[in-house]
Amino acid sequence: MERKSEQLRNVGLVAHVGSGKTSLAEAMLFNGKSISKMGSVDQGNSAMDFEPEETGRKITINTAAHHCAWKKHTINIIDTPGDDNFISDARFGLQAVDGMVVVLDATAGVKVGTEKVWAFGDEQNLPRIVFVNKMDRERADFYKVVEGFSSAFNVNATPVFLPIGAEEEFEGLVDLIKMKAYVFSKDGSGKFTEQEIPADMGDQVAEWREKMVENIVEANDELMEKYLEGEELAPQEIEDTFIIGIKSRLIVPILCGSATLNMGVPQLMNLIVAGIPSPLERKPFEGTAPGGDEILQRNPEEDAPFSAIVFKTLADPFAGKLTLLRVLSGTLSSDAGLYNANKETKEKFGQILLPEGKKQQAVEQAITGDIIAFAKLKKTQTGDTLCQENGAIIYKAADPLPSVISYAVEAKVKGSEDKVFTSLAKLLDEDPTLKLERDQATSEIILSGTGQIHLEATCEKLNRKFGVEVNMSPVKIPYTETIKKSVQKVVYRHKKQSGGRGQFAEVHFDLSPLERGHGFEFEEALVGMNVPRNFVPAVEKGLNESIGNGILAGYPVVDLKVRFFDGKSHDVDSSEMAFKIAASMCLKKALQEATPVLLEPIMKLGITLPEEFMGDVMGDLNSRRGKVQGMDTQGRYQVIMAQAPMAEVLTYALDLNAMTGGRGTFKMEHSHYEEVPAQLVEKVIAAAKKAE
Repeated sequence: MERKSEQLRNVGLVAHVGSGKTSLAEAMLFNGKSISKMGSVDQGNSAMDFEPEETGRKITINTAAHHCAWKKHTINIIDTPGDDNFISDARFGLQAVDGMVVVLDATAGVKVGTEKVWAFGDEQNLPRIVFVNKMDRERADFYKVVEGFSSAFNVNATPVFLPIGAEEEFEGLVDLIKMKAYVFSKDGSGKFTEQEIPADMGDQVAEWREKMVENIVEANDELMEKYLEGEELAPQEIEDTFIIGIKSRLIVPILCGSATLNMGVPQLMNLIVAGIPSPLERKPFEGTAPGGDEILQRNPEEDAPFSAIVFKTLADPFAGKLTLLRVLSGTLSSDAGLYNANKETKEKFGQILLPEGKKQQAVEQAITGDIIAFAKLKKTQTGDTLCQENGAIIYKAADPLPSVISYAVEAKVKGSEDKVFTSLAKLLDEDPTLKLERDQATSEIILSGTGQIHLEATCEKLNRKFGVEVNMSPVKIPYTETIKKSVQKVVYRHKKQSGGRGQFAEVHFDLSPLERGHGFEFEEALVGMNVPRNFVPAVEKGLNESIGNGILAGYPVVDLKVRFFDGKSHDVDSSEMAFKIAASMCLKKALQEATPVLLEPIMKLGITLPEEFMGDVMGDLNSRRGKVQGMDTQGRYQVIMAQAPMAEVLTYALDLNAMTGGRGTFKMEHSHYEEVPAQLVEKVIAAAKKAE
């Protein structure tokens, strides 16, 4: 079938983890004959969750794309992760779609993940359809879920199908628009028979149809007047206004069913085809010219210049990189040139591929609205814009969620540290939420991500794809040492006579503290000829080597000034080595007299959370030696600005999750250094000695 832009429907499946998105995708692909039998997430053979980390954990970790034919249209399905550790991927994936299906679990309703993906949909202004899944499960309650949904999101929630029965008695749906009942065979075939509405549901159906019509007429002023004046509305008028209402985001239709039994899924697919806008119905896309602020627009038309945004990268050690993108405007043939506007570089591509889960199908050309893939692009990363070189444009990409937890990773096999670093760097292409750095102070490789499971899955993938095994351990705190008072005229003489040539050097130092953050200063203030000037570099070298190792716990010494003002030398026995040793020993002696103290890094935190958790979180911050700096309101959430020692917040992500049921989020960055409280100094020193 030849693809036409107006017949494409790009839809993202989003939900809280475990609501059944991937099972729903499976049923849709089966109904659209893209797969011959429905796989299962529990059995690890679904078309969308194909990475071993996903089949092992039974959750979606990577956004996957596939397509199926339905009612002379092509539905492109983007299945996104709902687990908090990987939800950033959903944010990127929604850049590729024109509408989204929010999947709710009929036994659980709206959860924290639902709130997060709903907000991502707001960022992209996407129309949405709600599918209440798992109606066949114990404790499934459609009406309770609808009520919870309406209060959680301030929207015109409009059920357009009601369930016939629930739990194991769930048999089908009542269509409130067409006023018919559909009873399904429970064999996963998706087949149903059309019947009269069950007699015992008459009153319930009448009540909900009335509510539905009231919501629908709000999308059209003329229809609203007719309705309020008591005129009879034609079924076609209601249906047309309903579709306009979905596309303009005034109406959020709610359906129900069971993905694993393939009940209600054909009705959802009908509604996707009717209610999700085609790529050509989108408003013009806004971007900027490369290297400037000039605002440019691209109309979503097939004869507009070609442009596309990259929403996913998959790193494969055998096939190389696979880059997934959404064509926003124009068409691309397999012999055309490709330009990366972000990197200002040309990219060569082999074939244009349509992603089909873990496989791809080659096509001759890409059209507006297509979800396509390229293999082995050299420079392109997630978030980049690919376009024509003349009239290039850059679209603003979605931001990755901030990384909130860090671990030190070290190679299990000694000596393969460089391989660890380069292999991890390849996974960063695939996952922009990962951060990788070498800590200069502790020389550890630090891997940061959005949660503990995120980092564990990354290490599993590192081993599977690149054969690199690593251990994760808590990050070392980069403590430092400094002094509190000045000391004058500290003298140290280094003298060694042991047959043959001796060693002799004497140095006189003044030591004084500097302001925080000033590092180390060396001042040469010699007068007279007691010390030949050619020994000064040796003295400075001796000092630079010994400030790396303080006298309290062996941490680097910072924020002090050494003034080298006098000394003594010997014509024969003085050497650079002798002065280097003398300088080092004199510094150690001076530090002891200058009231040495330990400093610890203090982090700046911004914590966003619902109001009901404020008390718990503030109390917890106090127990972590935290200081609240201020508060703010952000929509329905409160924001606490605070500072806390790094040592107390290394695993804060896990604790905040536990305290707020996953609804609290935070950002953290380094702020400054402060003195370690006296009662904790011994503990830090003991730990440092033990580590040695």
